[in-house]
Amino acid sequence: MKTNLSNKSRRDFIKKSAQTAFAISLPSIVPSSVFGKNAPSNRINVGAIGTGRISRTHDMPGVWQYDYARIMAVCDLDNNRAQDAKKLVNGVYAKKTGKDYDGVTVYNNYEELLQNKDVDAVLISTPDHWHARIAIDAAKAGKHIYMQKPASLTIVEGRKMSNAVQASNIKFQVGSQQRSSTQFRYAAELVRNGRIGQLQKVYVGLPGDPSGDEEPAMPVPAGFDYNKWLGSTPEVYYTEKRVHPQVGYDRPGWLRCEQFGAGMITGWGAHHIDSAHWGMGTERTGPIEIWGHADFPKSGLWNVHGIFRTEAKYANGVHMIVSNELPNGIKFEGTDGWIWVTRGNYRATDSDPVNSDGTKPLDASDPKLLTSVIGPNEFHFEVSAEHHGNWLEAIRDNKNPIAPVEEAHRSCTACLLHHIAMKLDRKIYWDPAKENFIYDAEARAMLSRAQREPFGV
Repeated sequence: MKTNLSNKSRRDFIKKSAQTAFAISLPSIVPSSVFGKNAPSNRINVGAIGTGRISRTHDMPGVWQYDYARIMAVCDLDNNRAQDAKKLVNGVYAKKTGKDYDGVTVYNNYEELLQNKDVDAVLISTPDHWHARIAIDAAKAGKHIYMQKPASLTIVEGRKMSNAVQASNIKFQVGSQQRSSTQFRYAAELVRNGRIGQLQKVYVGLPGDPSGDEEPAMPVPAGFDYNKWLGSTPEVYYTEKRVHPQVGYDRPGWLRCEQFGAGMITGWGAHHIDSAHWGMGTERTGPIEIWGHADFPKSGLWNVHGIFRTEAKYANGVHMIVSNELPNGIKFEGTDGWIWVTRGNYRATDSDPVNSDGTKPLDASDPKLLTSVIGPNEFHFEVSAEHHGNWLEAIRDNKNPIAPVEEAHRSCTACLLHHIAMKLDRKIYWDPAKENFIYDAEARAMLSRAQREPFGV
């Protein structure tokens, strides 16, 4: 297939390809020969916003494995990281092509990247507190979005982001890659189709985070826009362990600071609670009562929750228990048995925890449950072989991705409700339709945070 499309018609080609050359069923990974090995006009051009640990080890590799997509731009507020990303991506494509490659443009401000008309889509792999703002701006710019979870820092931000994305004509995928995992999909289908009877309880086990020591103020490294990195959050002094390592790409310290996120309740909760919602049939709603307790550090730089146990009740009667004292995974418990699912030894990044105690990725009260065939007239989820590929296919074939924005927002909202219950240390009552607390001014005040201009949402 040889095409000679203009830059103007390239996006139309991408969107309409399913109606022409791709009218038949397609494999998950399309070889470069399908588009034409030397047909850059047919490729999906991607810009990577945020080039730290998760981008380098998960998101950019998730894109560059597909020859019909090309990472053409990288962006980071830390110029050293941006330049490292350029070298990394250029090196990958040089190895793919067998010749020198220098096709990656570096940006230090995402707004400039979004102005590049050649960029079709973006990866958003920034700290949590920047997710919603960048996604809103990208949607307004007409760029397709793959965004790391959790969806937002606050519930109000998440609603604004979901509305902006849905008002646009773009394809949005949140990085809830468990939706592209066979065992999580199958477990949810078994539950939805009544294999364990009436679902009663769901147990969600998450990893934990340690506290840390006080850290001294340090000079801001050259080439790092720390003020913008803080974004809408309050101005605080720079210290390396608050941000990310200046040498290497180990797990960054901001993950353990409430200023920028909520800790593991959103970090891993966005995965497991999302997968739990699949089995519960509550992907576009949320709990109605939430309560629990958490220990928080009394001092030190890192101040996200420690040991915790929170619980929630849903309108369908299901009772959810979430704790870092439970095994990492999800257990669905019904009137006729139980099903357990976890990632097993799979890691999205090297620092991800794995179950080292021999826990099975998929288990059940009756082994026969795990050979049960989901019939053609029963409930089925869409099959996605790979999460980034599912997003790219959605762009190319003009179809819906498997982890869309509203469901990303609802999963994140549930996590944030558990966090608010931790902070208040009492029961709270939630109206999922109105997305507001019932007769609780103190809780309502936690739907949003004060924002530092000009970076607010």
